[in-house]
Amino acid sequence: MVNWSATAFVFPGQGAQQVGMGKDLWEAFPAARQTFEQADDTLGFALSRLCFEGPEDELNDTFNTQPALYTCGIAALRALQAELPEAIPGFAAGHSLGEFTALAAAGALAFEDGLRLVRERGRLMQEAGVKSPGAMAALLGLDAERARDICEQAGRQTGGVLVVANDNCPGQLVISGDETTLETGMALAKDAGAKKVVKLAVSIASHSPLMESASAAFNEAVEKTAFQTPELPVYGNVGAAPLTTVEAIRDELKRQLTHPVRWTESVQAMIAAGAERFIELGPKDVLAGMMKRINRAAPGLALTGVEALRAFVQEQT
Repeated sequence: MVNWSATAFVFPGQGAQQVGMGKDLWEAFPAARQTFEQADDTLGFALSRLCFEGPEDELNDTFNTQPALYTCGIAALRALQAELPEAIPGFAAGHSLGEFTALAAAGALAFEDGLRLVRERGRLMQEAGVKSPGAMAALLGLDAERARDICEQAGRQTGGVLVVANDNCPGQLVISGDETTLETGMALAKDAGAKKVVKLAVSIASHSPLMESASAAFNEAVEKTAFQTPELPVYGNVGAAPLTTVEAIRDELKRQLTHPVRWTESVQAMIAAGAERFIELGPKDVLAGMMKRINRAAPGLALTGVEALRAFVQEQT
């Protein structure tokens, strides 16, 4: 049986989306169906149909991806808690966009308010990508300090911008910046002995200074959004520490657009605070996979759909 007070719920960010996500939850659980219907009504278009049927290019548009993943995460959470009302975790966190899902899961943000906010976040990030085009690449097999050195070296060579955007787990980092500096950084990473360097299929430099043009409007949206004190600790990407007040939440979300996702440190901080098990609520097992590299003693389980969710519920009853 799960010790819920020692369990963390974690929610993925962009990259976890896939056509068909959430459809089996919709069909199997009234709580999930209600969540998707609520999202459709709030946004004024059939987000559910986009999740279930695509087309893929529209689902992959950040303007749509962000509300889609947010809705799927909350639908999975509500389905789980309808089956297991005792499934109230001791911790929550989300990777990038997933941080908004985690805040909603912790009662710090009403579902509809969070949905509107992530929709606006997607729109503003898309606009920033047009104003300041950028790109991102995954580096495998380098440590964070070496990756930061490479970013600084590339920036000196080109005069451009390159930063470590995501510290996902030991040996898996993502760098983000303008196209020229990124290409330079990728070459330097290969020379430094990276096992793999993969350019990501994105046209925006998330979690970098190139998102600065979106900041003012997004900060205004954050200020207008109603937040409450979370019912459980939500560990933020920027500070890798619990957000325990509304002021801390607002400050975190304002900084998150242009600052790195410190996922490794966030998970380590939750473990240090007593988290022993991590349950991912999303379409894929992205974060659960990272757990094996962060701390093998703290297992990660991904509830990616009806089959996994029902099997987990059965184990607990």
